[in-house]
Amino acid sequence: MTPPQKNYSLSLQSTNEDKTDLNYPSLSLPSSAVSNCPGILAYPVLVSMKNIALLSVLLLVAGVSHGQEVTWTKVTDNARWQPRDSQGELVFRDKLWLLGGWFNSFEAPPRDVWNSSNGKDWMLVEKSAPWLHSDLPMSTAFQDRMWIMGGWHNGRLPGHSASNQVWSSIDGIHWEQTTAAAAWSPRLAASLVEFKGKMFLLGGTESYYFGDAASLKNDVWYSNDGKDWILATANAPWSPRAYHQSVVLNGKIYLFGGGNYVPEYHAMNDVWSSEDGVQWTQETVSAPWHPRLWFSSVVYRDHMWLLGGWSNNPSKNWGDVWFSRNGKDWKQLITPETWKERHEHSAFVMQDKIWVAGGHAQPLSNEVWSIEVPVGWFK
Repeated sequence: MTPPQKNYSLSLQSTNEDKTDLNYPSLSLPSSAVSNCPGILAYPVLVSMKNIALLSVLLLVAGVSHGQEVTWTKVTDNARWQPRDSQGELVFRDKLWLLGGWFNSFEAPPRDVWNSSNGKDWMLVEKSAPWLHSDLPMSTAFQDRMWIMGGWHNGRLPGHSASNQVWSSIDGIHWEQTTAAAAWSPRLAASLVEFKGKMFLLGGTESYYFGDAASLKNDVWYSNDGKDWILATANAPWSPRAYHQSVVLNGKIYLFGGGNYVPEYHAMNDVWSSEDGVQWTQETVSAPWHPRLWFSSVVYRDHMWLLGGWSNNPSKNWGDVWFSRNGKDWKQLITPETWKERHEHSAFVMQDKIWVAGGHAQPLSNEVWSIEVPVGWFK
């Protein structure tokens, strides 16, 4: 039996620089058209109602023209590692790696190391790595080694501390302390990227639960060996912050979002870019995604991607996914299936897919999800 045909109303809305909404008449599409839109891009579009191609633009935005399914797949709902958030993460030698993380605020963070070649089957590589500060550390793959640095230890317990230690490993079992005290101050929740043959560390906070506005940093440091760090700038034009993200795209570093957790919560949705880590350009004061902390980001298909996160007042986890080619113009990806809203999850790019693992989804999660966007899907 053929189900009755339904009509869906799609509308265009534009937001100009002074945030004045410009509303356009909605268009009605049959369900047969909408059913062919498994992955929908939702974003403000400015068009002239005199443009005869309006419907074509709308259908292209909705994804009708390519008809390729784009949706998230749950790889596993119960990975072998204990549910957690705030872990180090990286892709190294064609495997996903998880390093430490957070279980709760009243115990030392875990020091385990896990990897997987498919996101479903995970191997415990090391139960107790020598580094201690694995809550909100900075991690990356660089010069054919895995790196973990900074981070927080002991939650709210006595003896809590931030770190400026730098560690590296080629196998996840044997770790070398590159330096016990990098030139940058002990901190957590900074961002770390590889850029022009160097590691760049940006911002962060010197204290987690017990700091204030003065704990936040907006300095930028770089190193080509993890031991010797050079100050690029002590005071970048973006405001001091932690829990933000940075990525490398278009020959630039992009930094976005973040802010502070406690005791003075604030969150931002600005985007900045730099070709050298010293001179910065503000791409937008306010991206269309809600200001937030504790989100994840990757670069995939020549776009930067923002995934999930958390904001306060009221406390809210986010499960939205946004992407941008230039940091200024953002589009939201809406799919039939997706992961539950969460924060401080891991995001990776491997095997031509985006992967999401763990995070705090109320409760903590050890799920793994993936999505593959076809190469020509953006056209």
